[in-house]
Amino acid sequence: MNWRDYITTTKTVPNPKGLTLSTSFILQLLAAGWTAEQILQNYPQLRPEHLRAVFAFAAEHLKEDFYLKL
Repeated sequence: MNWRDYITTTKTVPNPKGLTLSTSFILQLLAAGWTAEQILQNYPQLRPEHLRAVFAFAAEHLKEDFYLKL
C-alpha cells in the first residue's frame, strides 16, 4: 500500500468534492470505538483503501516503537 496515492502532507489541499479529512481525525474515530464500517457509512466518499492508507501512513511515521500491554 502506497499511502502517498491517497494522502498528502500539504495542509491546504483544494478538493472539488468539498471533503478533506485528516489522518488524525480518522485515527481518533477508530480510537473512540468507531468501526471501519461506521466510518465508511458516515463518510461515503471514503473507500476501504483510504482507511488502509491511513494505517500505512501512521505505521511509517511512528518514529519510536511502543508496545501493547497484553
